[in-house]
Amino acid sequence: MSGPPIHAVMAVPSTRAGRDFVMRHGETVYNRAGRMQGDHPHTPLTRAGFAQADAMGAAPKLTLWSSPAGRALQTLAIIAEHLELDWHQARTDARLVEIGMGAWSGRYYRELEAEVGPFVDRGQGLYTRPPEGGEWYDAIAARVSGWVEDTNADPGDRLVVMHGMSSRVLRGVMTGQAVLPGFDAPVAPALRQGSIALIEQGGETIVHRGTGAHETPT
Repeated sequence: MSGPPIHAVMAVPSTRAGRDFVMRHGETVYNRAGRMQGDHPHTPLTRAGFAQADAMGAAPKLTLWSSPAGRALQTLAIIAEHLELDWHQARTDARLVEIGMGAWSGRYYRELEAEVGPFVDRGQGLYTRPPEGGEWYDAIAARVSGWVEDTNADPGDRLVVMHGMSSRVLRGVMTGQAVLPGFDAPVAPALRQGSIALIEQGGETIVHRGTGAHETPT
């Protein structure tokens, strides 16, 4: 863990006037290989990942937001082409990146599990311990809560392309979910790669279910 636990983060349902379409990027070469991505800056999409992004393209006109990670920006580029929107006008924010994996970044899940023992709660689809030098869920909640607060005045509907873990915490924050016991943050249920959650006035509707795998949480 990169710092002491942050237990003061409280999830407050979103009251923003517009709607938020929160997307998980398409499958990457790391997802396919079973490797830890975390906040790695660029892990390219696979052919399946491009197809998932292509399938996500049917959506209304939106303001574009993205994690600065390459896989999120690649996914957004495909969607922007569908929507006839300018990808170059998209805004990025480092607070939308994936969970920081520290010393585990780039490791293969199977090799790491053989070394340190089980570290994924398969029922929740969450890590059960923070990696050395990495993040825990309360730190993610703190940073995405800051993004929500700072962008609350954004007009109209938005598209937000991000990641498996961080999007779950963002959705938990925006829908006012309770802190998940043992994980120190509000965490929404897992969605497959290429999925879209619509958040409006604190309520969530899954409007598109992607075809990606559940095996790799990030």
